[in-house]
Amino acid sequence: MVETARSLFLERGYSSTTIEAISERSDTPQATVYRLFASKLGILKSVLDEAVPMLERPQVRALLSDQDPKQRVTGFAGMLRDLMARTAPMHRVLVEAARSDREAASLLSEIARQRREGQRRIARSLARQGALRPGIRERDAADIIHALASPEVYGLLVSDRGWKGDRYEAWLRDTLAEQLLS
Repeated sequence: MVETARSLFLERGYSSTTIEAISERSDTPQATVYRLFASKLGILKSVLDEAVPMLERPQVRALLSDQDPKQRVTGFAGMLRDLMARTAPMHRVLVEAARSDREAASLLSEIARQRREGQRRIARSLARQGALRPGIRERDAADIIHALASPEVYGLLVSDRGWKGDRYEAWLRDTLAEQLLS
């Protein structure tokens, strides 16, 4: 059902995809769809993989505890590549939905808040270890990470310009290391 919803959201957009269409195409009774997800936004949350906040995921905790700053940046780039490959097309759907749906706008805002917090934690871990380049403050590092690791930059390079995931990951890793690490 979630894959059916993903397909419909990508084909039709959020506003033109109905629970009825998801129910029909997935051959699932509408009552079951509502029981499992409560709303179309609930389905979108499942499609976006937002069930577990990023900072609570084991791989993120392991990344933040890695003592080698270069490995931390490398791990972050790899994790982000995987995340973006799964969620970037749906992020664009959410941005479109947020223009007309208050609950979708709230979800987009919450995802952005969680993203900023995760990026701040990476910057903080590098700063506390003394790994930042001279002249780069923790806040500057968080801003650099925020800009370079954004869904928009991923979309520009991978979706719009046709970069492969490996190229994006290497670029992000190298650029973050160059911009942040001493």
